[in-house]
Amino acid sequence: MKNVFQAWSDAIACGVFMVCALGLPTVQGQTIQVVTETTPYTYLKGDRVIGAATEVVEKTLQSAGLTDFKIKIYPWARAYDMALKEPDVLIYLIARTPVREPQFKWAGEIMKIQYHLYRLRVRTEVDVKTLDEAKKYTIGVMRDDVRHQYLQSKGFTRLVVSAQWIDNFNKLIKRQVDLVPLTDDDAATLCTQAHFDCAALERVLTLDEASTGLYMAYSSLTADETVQKTSIAFDKLKADGMVRKIMQIKP
Repeated sequence: MKNVFQAWSDAIACGVFMVCALGLPTVQGQTIQVVTETTPYTYLKGDRVIGAATEVVEKTLQSAGLTDFKIKIYPWARAYDMALKEPDVLIYLIARTPVREPQFKWAGEIMKIQYHLYRLRVRTEVDVKTLDEAKKYTIGVMRDDVRHQYLQSKGFTRLVVSAQWIDNFNKLIKRQVDLVPLTDDDAATLCTQAHFDCAALERVLTLDEASTGLYMAYSSLTADETVQKTSIAFDKLKADGMVRKIMQIKP
């Protein structure tokens, strides 16, 4: 009997070892790392991450019975890298693009956004009516952001890369870049942070192809069971109108 029990124990230990060694998704005892960047919908208040999108994520995970999670704000490049490489990472708000489609497990669309190229209103010499015309100017972007990836894919070479959007915005104010791609909400928030009059900004071109939905998505090494629970809970919140109601709250 002892030999049988020992063999059974060894088999279980071996199975657990193989799961870990092969990097297969696991479910039990895993803390979900929830990562994002600073936006009008995700920001720090004291030591807590809040904002409308954060509330949607919290309510979704709680409804799914996934209560062991920690939400943290990082520079986008770091959050994105964590979600690409580590198990049990939930990233939001992330644009869903053809390149990213197979890299993540998508759990729900939180909101839709539209990007515009902004210039300083007084910079009338920065004359942009088409995407090709914009290639003549320097554009401030954030590393690994969807706008960075989109402009690169379109052959833009005069991109000035920063880690944070406020850095790009300050470069625009100081005329170190000619244009920055922002949503209207981004522009309003950055104006407030920089103590800058938004009336001095001007939209010159809408990036229709880059405008997309923003999602919550899991890293590829996250267990399908976790993704499914999250997706079902999110769909229920969305069907009940809760997501729309939360996202209509002004940050």
